[in-house]
Amino acid sequence: MTSIALFNNKGGVGKTTLTYHLAHMIRRLGLSVLAVDLDPQANLTSMCLEETEIEELWENSSELIDQGAAMAGLPGTGRVRSGQTIADAVRPILEGTGDIAVVEPARLQPDLWLLPGSLDLSRFEDKLSNEWSRAYAGDIAAIRTSTSFHRIIEQAARAVDADIVLIDVGPNLGAINRAALISADTVLMPLAADLFSLKGLSNLGPTLRQWRTDWQSLVLPRVPKGISAPRATMQPLGYVIMQPEMRLDRPVKAYERWLQRIPWVYSSAVLGESPPSRQDDSHRIATMRNYRSLMPLAHDARKPMFDLKPADGALGSTQQYVKTCFKEFKALSEGVLARVVDLPRDTGDASAAG
Repeated sequence: MTSIALFNNKGGVGKTTLTYHLAHMIRRLGLSVLAVDLDPQANLTSMCLEETEIEELWENSSELIDQGAAMAGLPGTGRVRSGQTIADAVRPILEGTGDIAVVEPARLQPDLWLLPGSLDLSRFEDKLSNEWSRAYAGDIAAIRTSTSFHRIIEQAARAVDADIVLIDVGPNLGAINRAALISADTVLMPLAADLFSLKGLSNLGPTLRQWRTDWQSLVLPRVPKGISAPRATMQPLGYVIMQPEMRLDRPVKAYERWLQRIPWVYSSAVLGESPPSRQDDSHRIATMRNYRSLMPLAHDARKPMFDLKPADGALGSTQQYVKTCFKEFKALSEGVLARVVDLPRDTGDASAAG
């Protein structure tokens, strides 16, 4: 099993949409996939599940439900049960009543699973932040807190026999994201060719390296046997350029200018190369065009853009666009998987449990 976190410090680049479509396409390529929503905004969960399913998961009826809409006899899908989100898994730690709780991933399709998120996860931010420094001193409770995401993902991936775990992470460098990213074997970075993405990238690289160093040197040696802990490898897989609308074939000058700077910033900030390469674009896995016109149809049909049919409203030239979308996401997924296969393998013990 290999875990891939999709992350950029700058929001609005299409990270969750990319995660959702990669999960579906990698499954189409024959692998078992677990998607994990560690963004407290829970956008990936809202893409994967119906609103009634999310209400059941969160055990929090909406005003419509309270007013009696539930009496309409809406059929359930059987995919979810209440109290089965990431927030529920860490609630015993947050409330001081125990260790992580076991939660069952929701089955979306054969070989495709979701570990749902929740807005309640934001309550875990302060707990993680406070326990981080205590983990340096070998405090067992702090170590259990700091490794909670890793152990939740590990349990879920084992339960569904996942080949690939895709972790959707929010756009910030806070404590939740730190715990999420140290749990990842690899990091894939969606980027827009603009100032804000590049600034986010320049912040992200040194931060990841510092987190890796701190965890591996200060925490891992103090993890007691019996607690599974991540190695915090966070190996950079590369980046994906997310195109702005209507600029794929003839980018404007400003777009080209930022596009040319990305290899240098990635080489310098993320890989820590000195001197950084200005011309080596080998770390770009793909450039994805903007499919904004397909998104409303995909949302209404509750399916990936590349699976839209004429019955979903993808008529005429739009159906050709769907075929192009399929080809691009297939190539992207194959590119990501090829890099996963080529990664150097850590032959050491992946946890303190042995």
